[in-house]
Amino acid sequence: MALIDIIFPLAIVAVIILSKAIKIVNEYERVVIFRLGRLSGVKGPGLFLIIPIIDTVVKIDLRVIAIDVPKQAVITRDNVTVAVDAVVYYQVIDPTKAVNEVENFRYATAMLSQTTLRDVIGQLELDDVLSNREDVNRNIQEQLDISTDPWGIKVTGVTLRDVSIDETMLRAIAKQAEAEREKRSRIILSEGEYMAAEKMKQAAMLYQEVPASLKLRELQTLAEISREKNMIVVSNTTDLGEIAALSKAFAKKE
Repeated sequence: MALIDIIFPLAIVAVIILSKAIKIVNEYERVVIFRLGRLSGVKGPGLFLIIPIIDTVVKIDLRVIAIDVPKQAVITRDNVTVAVDAVVYYQVIDPTKAVNEVENFRYATAMLSQTTLRDVIGQLELDDVLSNREDVNRNIQEQLDISTDPWGIKVTGVTLRDVSIDETMLRAIAKQAEAEREKRSRIILSEGEYMAAEKMKQAAMLYQEVPASLKLRELQTLAEISREKNMIVVSNTTDLGEIAALSKAFAKKE
């Protein structure tokens, strides 16, 4: 009985130690092992053994992690206040650095994402933020990737989710867009009038060189009018000499 009383507790202790020594990690996980406080290595995936009490382990997930960056009030370069939020995607590529180089890589990456978002947006004008989102996303991603590289982290993507502007600024932007459209329409109209004047100048010069062509043009116009079913009265009181004189005067004026 005395031997059994000794062996049974030892067996229980051995089972407990063995259960603590056996570790299993998934394919997407790695375990950083510290032996008596010193880095021993990285294990996984699958089954491996550690020394209980002597070894301590830190499990790291290697899958892509998404950070929801809360809305940040940012003043753009042209002094417009906007509220911007984004989503940042990153992945741990070096578990050893992620454990040793930063205290809490998740929290540090989230805080760095917020400050980088404000820094990048603050260097841009509002029009650039609204119209060039792909470039803004790429710029934020590149800066985050450089900053997190010493931590063994790779930033795989950044997406601006929303850019909010207050009502006063929205009305100002609408007025600016309306003024811009009005300016474009006036420019197009002026260009059309200029081209028409150029063509009229060229036609006047041709009619001056060949006066008979002006009479032919007049007859052609009369023929086109005659094909209409409406009653139209045309009074032709200007002779060919007067028409040629007018054409010549118009060409000289140009």
